[in-house]
Amino acid sequence: MLGAMKTDKPGRPGRPKTSPLSRREQFRRAKRAQRARERAAGMAVVPLKLAARDAERLRAAMARPEFVRELRALLDDTLVETAAFENLSALCWNRRDHYLGAEEAFRLYERNWRLVDRRRMKPAERALIERLAARYGNGVLNV
Repeated sequence: MLGAMKTDKPGRPGRPKTSPLSRREQFRRAKRAQRARERAAGMAVVPLKLAARDAERLRAAMARPEFVRELRALLDDTLVETAAFENLSALCWNRRDHYLGAEEAFRLYERNWRLVDRRRMKPAERALIERLAARYGNGVLNV
């Protein structure tokens, strides 16, 4: 007869219901609001497939407080934003990519040096060319 007893409360015991929405719907809306806040803050999710060992190492590295700073430094060394530099942007008029590999940018400067406006070049772009020449050209820009 115990199995035939009815209880007053349907559902699971636990926290009292404070919303007419189901828990699943509350969770879905909370996640949607969280994603909207992250997008507004300029955050994005990047799916990445790695070997298991590399994924484990990446998870461990992400737990370190200096990870984001070092990741930015790595990206700055590896990629060049074409729109940030006037001459490079002009040299990339026929490319859709917003970023170039650093070595590719250096080779592009070398091949098309005759088209670079050196008189109006900003100090940031001069510093970029010097950095790229030091790294990929042994300190020499072959022009």
